[in-house]
Amino acid sequence: MFTFFPDDAPNHTAAFMKLAEAGFYNGLVFHRVEPGFVIQGGDPDGDGTGGPGYRLKAEFNTRPHLRGTVAMARSSSPDSAGSQFYVCLTDARFLDNNYTVFGQMTEGFETLDAIKRGDVMKKVTVESQ
Repeated sequence: MFTFFPDDAPNHTAAFMKLAEAGFYNGLVFHRVEPGFVIQGGDPDGDGTGGPGYRLKAEFNTRPHLRGTVAMARSSSPDSAGSQFYVCLTDARFLDNNYTVFGQMTEGFETLDAIKRGDVMKKVTVESQ
């Protein structure tokens, strides 16, 4: 479970929520797992090259990359994020201000630590508070 940061990254937050509510992430895999760094998923192609068919303009903010930080992955272009996201397994402050942070995990760290490459996101849901 994680909390969104809509004030810091309104478009990324809204895009993730819209994709999750539409079932886009259901059945997708975590295609990248870098122990001691990040897990990454959200690619419909499953190999790190796919997306939702649009690109989001960067919303870099002052949120730090800490254990459990949720941010949008992108290519070398700052304005290339779409559906792929990553979660930090440890603090990764060197990523600060280079990727759009849009959430922070609040619980489920034991599950985060157990994710392996190819694990499936069975169902991604958004709950209101």
